[in-house]
Formats: sequence, structure tokens, C-alpha cells
Amino acid sequence: MTVLKSVALFAVAALFEIGGAWLVWQGVREHKGLLWVGAGVIALGLYGFAATLQPDAHFGRILAAYGGVFVAGSLAWGMVVDGFRPDRWDIAGAVICLLGVAVIMYAPRGN
Repeated sequence: MTVLKSVALFAVAALFEIGGAWLVWQGVREHKGLLWVGAGVIALGLYGFAATLQPDAHFGRILAAYGGVFVAGSLAWGMVVDGFRPDRWDIAGAVICLLGVAVIMYAPRGN
């Protein structure tokens, strides 16, 4: 159950961080205005709270592993929201990152 909770929290954190960054991008680069930027800033703040709820108590481990989730999640966001089509190297890189997440977060430890 702890792994499922951790995976769900990573997904929520990615939604807030990637979504928040996208909202800021839209507000600034696509000239949609301060309301979009403000919503993005709020979402980015919520990302920070979601990350703190991870069952593991080690900040460095959580953020290192989350980096892999961010990479894969960013590509997925681009596909769903912006019509981005990743090539095989994008996909290979995302798979490698997710394998890194699994090793960092879920490998058996003796401590």
C-alpha cells in the first residue's frame, strides 16, 4: 500500500507542477494574462505540499526520484495538452527515468 500511495502522490505532484508551469507559460508566452500566471503559481505551491506527503522521510531521495516522474509526466502532458509527438529517443529517455524512480524509491533497503 505504501508504494501505491507514493505513486499516487508522485502523480498528484506532477499534475500540480507541470500544470502550474504550463499555466505560467500560457499566461506569459501566450499572453493569456495574470489570472493564468496566478493560477500557475498556486498550482506550483500545491506541488510543494504534495511532495512533502511522500512516505519516505528523505528530501533528497524524494526530489531525485520525482525528477524522473517530472520528465515522463512532461512528455505525457505535452502529448495530451499540446499535441506533442515524442520520438523514440524521448520515449526511451522517459523509460530510463522511470526505471530510475523505481530504483531510487522502491528498491529494498536494509535500513
